[in-house]
Amino acid sequence: MKKGLYSGIFGNFIVFGLLMYIMLSPSEFVILSTNDMHASLGNASRLASAVKECRDTVFTIVVDAGDRWTGNAYVDLAEHRLPIIRIMNEVGYNVATLGNHEFDAGQQTLAASIDYASFPIICANMQSEDNRFAKLGTTSRIKTPAGVIIDFVGVVTSFSNGHPDGNASNFEGLTFENPLDAAEREGEAIDGDIKVLLSHMGDDRDMELAGRYDGYDIIIGGHTHRLLDTVVNGTIIGQTERKLKYVGATRVKMRGRKVLSIEYENIPLAGYAKDEAMEHLIDEIEDNPALKVVVGSLAQDINHIGLGNLRTEIMRKAAKADIGIYHRGGIRLTGMSKGAVTTKMLFDNEPFFSQVHTIEMTPAQLRKLIISKYNDTVNAKESHRIDLYASTPYNIIVNKRNEAYDVEFPKLKEGRRYKIAIADYVARTYKDFEGENEVRTPMLVYDLDAAYFAKRSPVKVSCEPKQRIVVR
Repeated sequence: MKKGLYSGIFGNFIVFGLLMYIMLSPSEFVILSTNDMHASLGNASRLASAVKECRDTVFTIVVDAGDRWTGNAYVDLAEHRLPIIRIMNEVGYNVATLGNHEFDAGQQTLAASIDYASFPIICANMQSEDNRFAKLGTTSRIKTPAGVIIDFVGVVTSFSNGHPDGNASNFEGLTFENPLDAAEREGEAIDGDIKVLLSHMGDDRDMELAGRYDGYDIIIGGHTHRLLDTVVNGTIIGQTERKLKYVGATRVKMRGRKVLSIEYENIPLAGYAKDEAMEHLIDEIEDNPALKVVVGSLAQDINHIGLGNLRTEIMRKAAKADIGIYHRGGIRLTGMSKGAVTTKMLFDNEPFFSQVHTIEMTPAQLRKLIISKYNDTVNAKESHRIDLYASTPYNIIVNKRNEAYDVEFPKLKEGRRYKIAIADYVARTYKDFEGENEVRTPMLVYDLDAAYFAKRSPVKVSCEPKQRIVVR
């Protein structure tokens, strides 16, 4: 009897000791992160290799901070844009949040992609009037084999107009709470050993949040396309630029449920071999002859400014206007190379199905629009830069604090009204857009581009800037 009792007690001590050993032994896991991939397929197979290699050595979680599409015709023209979600399913993503471009193709497409994903998609600051986003969560929890609990919160940017960047019609029936407030509220509500925010509100607002609230261990950011690795108020903030050039790697070491260290780095994906199975999937997605049709050619290499000059001139001529204006962010390619131009290239550069509006504006009204955008304190991503390309030259005059206070138009006459051809995005969303006789034309920018190349190839265009910033 005593022997049995002794054996039982001794056995319990062994079990307790093993549990204590497991609880107090160091453990490690890695969070691999992406953001703003914009449907880029070029490095998807390298990402697949990186994930497999990491998972072969350590417990690995894969996350994304939004903007999964808008930038590749093979994805953007597919039904519900599901090819990029299919790739993420194959890679083995564990959780993701929304970006502003997730709304580009409408709410039905977004809802279909959320349903199709084999991983949870979370966003704490979006509410819908109906249940089409029933699968959209607020938070997500993952537990490591060592028992460490990681809680994730997701937020998407929202501005004073009440929604993320994009046409207002894409957000009807949705409400968006201030993402900083939502992130802080949910950060207080979760109680994991490690708290991670998947943020698509930009590095400036990520830093603002970390400065006022220290509840997150890690912020995986997006939206501003920055290559970022920094610490603010004890919170690690990382961002991987865009289009899968890098993967973020956060290595977390624990002892039991106590954090020993957290380290973040951005790793170039160019250093990884291509995964063969993923390459086959990409080949299948890109098997679309309609997107490989040559519509014309370029006589020389052109940069982003050249694309802006070309776009504004095409719009001006098509609308029989005095001036063509297009927003910088709507031109998605950084440039085009000399030679053949295909339907895919044109769509990659203009994936929004933008329409041309015409309106009559005076130089004073143009000046007000340009200054308002330059000094924008809400959407910092698009402020304090040349944001509006125009077929007519102008100079933004700024003071030493980089605040715009005047715009000079060397070829325009004050008081005269000019017919402007401008993108619907500017007409719908830019503050201080004012004029007379506004018309929403049926002309699509993509169609105008295609017709221009078909008629005028090889196309020549100046890459010299027509807009400048002058400190005075």
